[in-house]
Amino acid sequence: MMKKIFIAATDMAIGGAERALLGLLNALDKEKYQIDLFLLHHSGPLMELIPKEIRLLPEIPKYADLGIPIQKVLKHGHLDIFYGRLKGKIKAGQYAAKHQLKKDNSVSIHYSFKYTLPYLPVISDTLYDLAIGFTIPYYLVDQKVQASKKAAWIHTDYAMIDGDREEELKVWDVYNHIISISEAVTRSFVSVYPSLAKKIFLMENILSPDLIRKQADLFDIPPEFSDGAASIHLLSIGRLTKAKNFDNVPDICARLIHAGWPVKWYIIGFGSDQSLIEDRICEAQMENNVFLLGEKANPYPYIRHCDLYIQPSRYEGKSIAVREAQILHKPVVITRFPTADSQLKNGIDGLIVPMNNEDCAEGIAMLLGNPKKQLALIRHCQSEDFSTETEALKIDQLFESSSVSPTIF
Repeated sequence: MMKKIFIAATDMAIGGAERALLGLLNALDKEKYQIDLFLLHHSGPLMELIPKEIRLLPEIPKYADLGIPIQKVLKHGHLDIFYGRLKGKIKAGQYAAKHQLKKDNSVSIHYSFKYTLPYLPVISDTLYDLAIGFTIPYYLVDQKVQASKKAAWIHTDYAMIDGDREEELKVWDVYNHIISISEAVTRSFVSVYPSLAKKIFLMENILSPDLIRKQADLFDIPPEFSDGAASIHLLSIGRLTKAKNFDNVPDICARLIHAGWPVKWYIIGFGSDQSLIEDRICEAQMENNVFLLGEKANPYPYIRHCDLYIQPSRYEGKSIAVREAQILHKPVVITRFPTADSQLKNGIDGLIVPMNNEDCAEGIAMLLGNPKKQLALIRHCQSEDFSTETEALKIDQLFESSSVSPTIF
């Protein structure tokens, strides 16, 4: 009998977690598993790439209201969801102020889900063999889905994010397994939640080099790169959020320009920091050198044709975009975020540069001025097998391994 798997995520916007989800959905054996996918919103450029064998569950209006501006919820007539979100917002503000949390914290989003949870309907009456919370909100898989075993997927460096540790521990603790994408992510998570160490299950992001290379060849040189050899094309991909550090790209780029490098730096992605980055571009007078390209359903031709791929993040779990750039044989530069050493081998298949803008620019300039080093990085990437599709086989171990008693309502 086919085992039934439920997977919950937010949407299919352009992002590393979403591309990792696509990798998982493509790699899972459809003859062994019946896979139901639940998304809060049926939106995002990656929707069309969901494999046809996956059963996409219907969008539920109250869940869709969790990710829109709170004032729009009233127009939909969901007063209970509005009340829950408003209460969560007030409580989160009080908690953050009392504990002097950084602005970039997880309390607001967790409280939003916590206080709307009583008003959300059950997602499915199916009893699943395994239910996976692939991205937030993890509360839903805890209380709105029936499953013999439940697993949550962690994608980021939790030590870098302020939150209500006691409240979030309650959410994580109900899961039989917590799936980590790297040893560095595991260490970070366990440093915050040491009591959960026994639940950690390592499973790397699933990527298909063949699929990535095929998509990279779907169209020729992107029009943004049409100035050819006149410019050096730098590329970064990710959500426009504090974690990615794109707000410092204009200053880093200005330093490269002032050092004589004719660079143009392109950023693919969207997010809440767009206005901040646009302001920084104007402040640095980099309007002709730093460009926000928005979402791209297929970013791979841009990676294929850039000169350097750069991930200037403040923190990461394990960047999928970096691995994709390596798959497409690009020289890669990343900043020394806390998990950087788990991302690549410094000087072998990429370069790690300091986080501060001056030294970051110097590190990029050093690589630009060293074609032999660039070629060495490229050749090492050409020799590596970056395929991780076999990681999907580990799903079987989740069914077979011992774990704590499941939560079934």
